[in-house]
Amino acid sequence: MHSIKTKITAVTLCVIVIAMAAAAGLGSAAIRNIGTRSAEQTLLLLCETGEKNLDHYFESVAQSVEMVAAYTESDLSGLDDESLQAHLNRVSGFFRKLSYRTYGVLTYYYRIDPTVSENVKGFWYVNMDGEEFLPHEVTDITLYDTADTSNLVWYTVPKATGKAVWLPPYITDNLNARVISYNVPIYFRGRFVGVIGIEIDYSTMAEEINHITLYESGYAFLNDAEGKLIYHPRMDVTTMAVQPTVPAGLLSGEKFIRYTYEGVEKQAVWLPLKNGMHLNVTVPVREINAEWQRWSRIIDLTFTVLLVAFAAVIMTFTGRITKPLRELTAAAEQIDRGSYDIDLDYDGRDEVGILTRTFKTVTAHLKTYISDLNDLAYADALTSLRNKGAFDIYIRDMQDLIEAGETPAFAVCIFDCNNLKQINDRSGHDKGDVYLKETAAIICEVFDHSPVFRIGGDEFAALLTDHDYERREELLSLFDEKCAQKRLEEAEVWEQVDVARGMAAYDPQEDETANDAVRRADKSMYENKWTTKHRATA
Repeated sequence: MHSIKTKITAVTLCVIVIAMAAAAGLGSAAIRNIGTRSAEQTLLLLCETGEKNLDHYFESVAQSVEMVAAYTESDLSGLDDESLQAHLNRVSGFFRKLSYRTYGVLTYYYRIDPTVSENVKGFWYVNMDGEEFLPHEVTDITLYDTADTSNLVWYTVPKATGKAVWLPPYITDNLNARVISYNVPIYFRGRFVGVIGIEIDYSTMAEEINHITLYESGYAFLNDAEGKLIYHPRMDVTTMAVQPTVPAGLLSGEKFIRYTYEGVEKQAVWLPLKNGMHLNVTVPVREINAEWQRWSRIIDLTFTVLLVAFAAVIMTFTGRITKPLRELTAAAEQIDRGSYDIDLDYDGRDEVGILTRTFKTVTAHLKTYISDLNDLAYADALTSLRNKGAFDIYIRDMQDLIEAGETPAFAVCIFDCNNLKQINDRSGHDKGDVYLKETAAIICEVFDHSPVFRIGGDEFAALLTDHDYERREELLSLFDEKCAQKRLEEAEVWEQVDVARGMAAYDPQEDETANDAVRRADKSMYENKWTTKHRATA
């Protein structure tokens, strides 16, 4: 492989293969992430919708019972049989109206505790056909131990807890129907009187949950906070002797859960309902992955076709670009030597011509960028002034003039910010940065024709030449005036400028090197700092 054509073809194809492989990999990864996030958001949206619908339904049932309970306790005027019977008649009528307005109600009831009355037992109305509530014989509570909350749960649990409670699914003894109930204890002057409640048809809740589906086999189910299943579309949890264990992740604080059930990896999301239940939406991971895997295969096929097409185009046209490439190679070698003033004459309208013109443009930009990078390397990030490295270069240039036998006319001003540490400690470093920027602004304003440097944390310098050198004493006095005016105008200490300064002009009789002038300026600054502090103390 010796010809330029062969080399260009081989290298270009290798670059294209690598680039396309990287792009394909990144594209597949991006599609996978998008697909996973999209599935998670879809799961969450379904779960949120189901949560809102179920919460709204359960709240409507609870509100109906709470409204009846409030009416019941306000209507109680006595516990004798006659008063209780009249009371039951009024509550029954009120309860009937609310039950017809509440969707899915199977039964409603108001049971009086046997210790309150042996004769007035309460009422129980049942609507099994969905047409009309009819009175039903009430359960004989005296046959049960009401202290045992495992029996007659709709009555014993609210009596034992003294609170309104949602009960998990159970089968009513008399109706042989699966229900969920909400029950509220009733009190009269602190004494337990009985329980009112509504039992809703288990199938009403199941119908709402069964509407939540995703992909081919995604579904939703309910469990309580302890992990006991309340409803599952693929299990009759009310008749199971032993329920499967709910995956631990669905009881954690994490919304999105990965788990394996019966050998199938699944993705799930869960949200708590207001009645304490948990709504879960789950789908097999393989169904989530199927979509993004299909798109990944499409990307791989597309890149393969493109690669073949690129190879054909490159092999057809590489012969046309070998001659001008030699010129480009020579220009590249010239740039490698550090010379950016290249001369390329080829101006064809083909790809090499575009490459040649682009090469010339890039070279010009590169020359500019290198110059800009040099500027950035010697810039202070906070104040945008030149930094200590730039200051050293300026001083070295002056030293070169001195060593060449010339006598450069320049002066050095050194500035040191007073009280910066106190400002940082008391007001924070952000206020200290404000103080430094204010100082830099005044120095630049006064010495506007001279390069200004930040040579340390709280130290600045200015190098005065030409007209500023001739006016150096005048400018130094002006700087003092500006600082004094700033201290009078600004209320905050970090916006004031309290700066010690010192200046020294290069004197060949006194200074052997340019750095000697810098040291004299630094000494003058410290003398000014001591004088300022001494005057403030006096």
